[in-house]
Amino acid sequence: MRLFALRGANSVERNEADAILDATGELMRELLARNNVSPDAIVSCIFTATDDLDAEFPALAARRLGLDHVPLLCARELPVPGSLPRVIRTLMHYYAPEDHQPRHVYLGEARALRADLESAQ
Repeated sequence: MRLFALRGANSVERNEADAILDATGELMRELLARNNVSPDAIVSCIFTATDDLDAEFPALAARRLGLDHVPLLCARELPVPGSLPRVIRTLMHYYAPEDHQPRHVYLGEARALRADLESAQ
């Protein structure tokens, strides 16, 4: 087994708790499914949100998916002028077999963040 890190992001339609939880849940489900990762293989997960998203903690969506014993952290994304608004990002650390090929996930308008990664779409 080897330690891997996955990146992902999803756009959020509006600054409301349900919208943040829905977008984060969709992102996490897709990361887990595309990479065949079970909750017990996850070491930690960091979430960031742009300054315009403050109605809920994105980590709550991960807890609702069963990541009860995984260390989770929420933080602010740097407010760089001209950056994409209303985005949740994640960096997830997990164990997988040596030959595993990580598949990063970018959904919604966040696809523009990593259009260079064909496998991320």
